[in-house]
Amino acid sequence: MTDTVSTLPPVSEMMRDCGLEPKKQFGQNFLFDLNLTGRIARSVPDISTTPVVEVGPGPAGLTRAILMANAPRVIAIEKDKTTQPILSRVIDASNGRLDVIYDDALRVDFSKLGLAEYAVCANLPYNVGTQLLIGWLQKIASGEKIKSLTLMFQKEVAQRITATPGAEHYGRLAVLTSLIADAKILFDVPNTAFVPRPKVQSAVVQIIPNASKISEIKNLDKIEQITAKLFGQRRKMIRAIIPGVAWEKYGLTGTERAENLSPKTFALLADDLL
Repeated sequence: MTDTVSTLPPVSEMMRDCGLEPKKQFGQNFLFDLNLTGRIARSVPDISTTPVVEVGPGPAGLTRAILMANAPRVIAIEKDKTTQPILSRVIDASNGRLDVIYDDALRVDFSKLGLAEYAVCANLPYNVGTQLLIGWLQKIASGEKIKSLTLMFQKEVAQRITATPGAEHYGRLAVLTSLIADAKILFDVPNTAFVPRPKVQSAVVQIIPNASKISEIKNLDKIEQITAKLFGQRRKMIRAIIPGVAWEKYGLTGTERAENLSPKTFALLADDLL
């Protein structure tokens, strides 16, 4: 069977034919711009030799771009079963390279997808994006072979992922991400690129696991707990949140706030205090 993804009708036309509209309860904002979806797909490192997992394909705009970038296999996880008529057509055109799992990505055990290693590429639903990211970070920390994460978020979330200590957006996501990976914002995406148009701007973030960093982390769950505790009261001094700690052991006075602590300090505190 010949791969015919590139000859499929425009996404907007396929949606109209199926009577499909974005659903607010699923946080859906669809991308129709082929230049943009192609740019995202081509940003995935080694895409022509790496299986790709996509969450929330919707009407398959990004899915088609990933396939056209020659990904050897794509597994798409979609909660909204009303997208099935469109996704079925893309499956038929993919020459056996696309599989779709109709389920909630928060419940899917990614280790059982039958992939020795994979990349993740997704325009994440706004309402579950950070939950999914933390789940992937935990999988990476536990040894699951995720080669890269190329993800679209609201721009503010992207800034929170890539922030450094002392910066306005520095918080839990930046700490957890930087302890096991290298992250950067690849490019911004205007809200005019989406249907329906969201009120906020978006950005594409790329996260590459760093083996040397991962080897130094004992328990990411504990680090997540300590970041939640300290950033949950970020305006307070750390000695007021966790009393009785010999802060000088960590090169601190206790008068600092969570935003002043480095990711490595959070890791040390998690090891000692939890």
